[in-house]
Amino acid sequence: MVLMMVDAAAPFGREDRAVLDLVKKSGVPAFLLLNKIDLLRRDRSKLLPLIDRSTKLHQFKEVLPLSARKGEGLDLLLKKMVAALPKGPRYFPDDQITDQPMRFMVSEAVREQVLLKTNQEVPHSVSVVIEQFEEGVKLSRIAAAIYCEREGQKRILVGKGGQMLKGIGTAARLAIEQMLGMKVFLQLFVKVKSDWRDSRDFVDQLDWRRQLAELVGATGTPSHWSRRV
Repeated sequence: MVLMMVDAAAPFGREDRAVLDLVKKSGVPAFLLLNKIDLLRRDRSKLLPLIDRSTKLHQFKEVLPLSARKGEGLDLLLKKMVAALPKGPRYFPDDQITDQPMRFMVSEAVREQVLLKTNQEVPHSVSVVIEQFEEGVKLSRIAAAIYCEREGQKRILVGKGGQMLKGIGTAARLAIEQMLGMKVFLQLFVKVKSDWRDSRDFVDQLDWRRQLAELVGATGTPSHWSRRV
């Protein structure tokens, strides 16, 4: 199943059409999610024509208006997903909530806070690399580098007197502590790497599978895998 989310309050643009082409090529059932309908409250008359136009873009299995921020439509989305997905065998134990390595989950926790704290000031061209991960019995020490593409982005991420980076670090640390079930000492650094998305070598380094292979090769044992704590 593919879930394609678009901004209901913005015109259907070039990037949306590019994603739509990928959806069409996927050959699997797709839902179109019209997000930010809370921004259309003053002119709800636009919603029905928007849904009508959206159904003509592709043979979507469902076209669902929702507001991720307000939580509207999410329960219906979940019900529709469960109903549409075929039944299959259980591949993982009940207590295993993901098959991703903990290093990847930690990097995503940091990146999530970057996007939440900076809102739309910093584009989604931000990546996080875990440079140190030492898990102890009662305390884990983690160091992560936040990569951006411009010096101006770095200034935003650091903030006046380092307050933005401090806020990102505090929120990320609390989320990571919940995942690990222990105290965490988290260090964050902001680094600039111009046009890193165009660097094949750097993008390859971000692949957690490659990082895991390097860890296994170096230690002979796999990285930490996340389980419910």
